[in-house]
Amino acid sequence: MKQPYILALVLPLLLMPCATPSAASATTTAVKLELPRPTGPYPVGRDILHLVDKSRTDPWVPKDGPRQLMVSMYYPARSATGASAPYMTVEEARSLLARKAPGATLPAEAIAATRTYAHTGADPKKGRYPLVVLSSGLGLHRAGLTSLAEDLGSRGYVVALVDHAYESSGTAFPDGRVLTCAPLCDQPKPPEGGQATITKSRAKDISFVIDRLTDRHPAWKQARMIATKRIGMAGHSLGGDTSAATMGVDKRIQAGANLDGTFHPAIPAGSLGKRPFLLMGSQADHVPGKDDTWDGSWPNISGWKRWLTVAGTSHSSFTDLSILEKAAGMSTPGGLSPERSLQLTRAYVGAFFDQQLKHKKQPLLDGPTPANPEVAFHNPS
Repeated sequence: MKQPYILALVLPLLLMPCATPSAASATTTAVKLELPRPTGPYPVGRDILHLVDKSRTDPWVPKDGPRQLMVSMYYPARSATGASAPYMTVEEARSLLARKAPGATLPAEAIAATRTYAHTGADPKKGRYPLVVLSSGLGLHRAGLTSLAEDLGSRGYVVALVDHAYESSGTAFPDGRVLTCAPLCDQPKPPEGGQATITKSRAKDISFVIDRLTDRHPAWKQARMIATKRIGMAGHSLGGDTSAATMGVDKRIQAGANLDGTFHPAIPAGSLGKRPFLLMGSQADHVPGKDDTWDGSWPNISGWKRWLTVAGTSHSSFTDLSILEKAAGMSTPGGLSPERSLQLTRAYVGAFFDQQLKHKKQPLLDGPTPANPEVAFHNPS
């Protein structure tokens, strides 16, 4: 992402004029958003955690007190019982629209009601499963990675999808507040130290989440499902940068992936050890020679690695936000459909973790395949 502090979300594209109240009503009735169905064999359950790190003061709003995080936990379930998990709250959707698309005709209720496939309160399927932590881009709500989280859950992973306080368009907390990214997003320049300052803070967030999921008195009632020696991490945009930064300071993370995120700075030599890392991004921005932070990071990844780019994609293609673009009729001409781009994202990320955390060989990662002509493999010297 070339300008991480100018948060170019796709939602401003939803600024479609509405001539009359009846037109707005028609829009509300017509819009039905739906995520792609998970591809794995298991139904998916979801819980929500509110975690408070009493050892740290919030880095962006110190007067707020201890650092707080909201985490969505996805897991393999015995059956698809329980209520369908909501995509986000109406308040979060309204905050997102108010911040990024004031006056948009796409109603907050339509975004909040996006069809998901996880179920709240579903009984967990017995067994122990690898844990994958997911982190969204700066200014992006964690819900934007729901389709990836649900798919991983259906494939036999526990997934912790993290929202970092004051770093999303708006995150609802149990006390009723919706915390926005105003401290970071409204300033013309990044905080001192740039994006590296944010990724360092996020790395502490992620390590704290892992602590609370794996310690003797875990914060999640289903924590016994987690295979604590098999932990991975993936993220989009700033979240992808955070994956590498967290691996550099937390050796519990055995494998990491960056989805279309620029590194700030490039991955230092030796920081990942021999642990595997996946780069997956758009061909518009991340082929060799396009992003010097990927070019600079590549030789410093000394373990298993892959550098993939996907033709016809944009920055939002690796997230659910591409679905909102389509709903607004604003998909990039000639670009991949959201269905296809999310299919590829989930296939390659899932294969990566299957190979690295479950130790199941995945031929999909060996090189180009005629079934996926959009995906290019790069190995610059």
